Amino acid sequence: MTTIDTIRPYYDEEVNAALKEYARHPMIGALLQFTFPDKSVSEINAILDNCHSIRDFQSKVVYHSIQQVLERSSEGFTTEGFEQLDPDTSYLFISNHRDIILDTSLLNVALYDHGLIMTASAIGDNLVKKSFLLALSKLNRNFLIRRGLSAREMLQSSRLVSDYIRRLIIEENRSVWIAQREGRTKDGDDRTQQGVLKMIAMAREKQELIPYMKKLKIVPVSISYEFDPTDVLKMPELMAKHYDQEYVKSGNEDFNSILKGVTGQKKRIHIAASAPLDDALDQIAACGESGNRQFQLLTELIDAEILKTYKLWPSNYIAWDLLNKSDRFKEQYTDKEKRQFERRITRRICEDDPVEVENFLKMYANPVINKLSS
Repeated sequence: MTTIDTIRPYYDEEVNAALKEYARHPMIGALLQFTFPDKSVSEINAILDNCHSIRDFQSKVVYHSIQQVLERSSEGFTTEGFEQLDPDTSYLFISNHRDIILDTSLLNVALYDHGLIMTASAIGDNLVKKSFLLALSKLNRNFLIRRGLSAREMLQSSRLVSDYIRRLIIEENRSVWIAQREGRTKDGDDRTQQGVLKMIAMAREKQELIPYMKKLKIVPVSISYEFDPTDVLKMPELMAKHYDQEYVKSGNEDFNSILKGVTGQKKRIHIAASAPLDDALDQIAACGESGNRQFQLLTELIDAEILKTYKLWPSNYIAWDLLNKSDRFKEQYTDKEKRQFERRITRRICEDDPVEVENFLKMYANPVINKLSS
């Protein structure tokens, strides 16, 4: 029988020993040097020695890692909506998902800066097959979503994860982050999968759907990057999808995406939290619809909230205009920004392939398309 121990992060009492074991790993050593460029090895070790909980590790190490990432690979990180959340309340944050590591890390930076409860975050076990990545994920309060299971195993795993989410939020007052869909959005078209919500709701057992979901205090979150440093890495999968071909990942593809996402240039980044969905959930319950229809309405509600707060950048407007051979949004960007984006196309994809160009542009234009159709 699969147990919580197979998916949970480290307990606080396990943190210090795990740090001592993995600090010697060359990749983690490189991360620590990146995080603390002005400190000696002995000074860094002293910081690790004083980490006796996940919060210690997040606040004394990971927070500073993300600050270095932002300083070296962005032109600013802004947030909105977090001031409306209660510092003593745990929430279920459901967000769009673009970057394997940064999405949840930036959310936790925002939560930490606003004095809010940081999250336990879902991560696919396919992303942490390397032992040091698994250790880092467990140190950063990630819990595992198992992939590649049979139908029966998937059902058991989903029940386990659902119960763990319930336990974290309701019993332990720990916030949780989960993506609105399985895997990252590759094409910029952010949509919530009903299957994710149905998995979350499994732990309600005989409770009605909406009252249970209200207990989880759902907060939709949107995150947008002006430039996606992994955009070119997403192209092979997008092209395979376009031609209705099976796409098979290379052995190091996820790891390369992690590195590129962290180190690549992103320009500006924005993350926004909606208000908890309490009143809107009451409206769904009042409709008297069936369970499946309630899931559909909840899905549409989360999509609408994420879309409403999603920050559009000049890159999004430029891509829409180029895709439509238009200057409709020319007031939203400068000539310099347009030239910069066009150079990005030239350097990253084959300009002679109109299908490849179209798919690249849609990756950036889809958020505008969705806003226009909302």
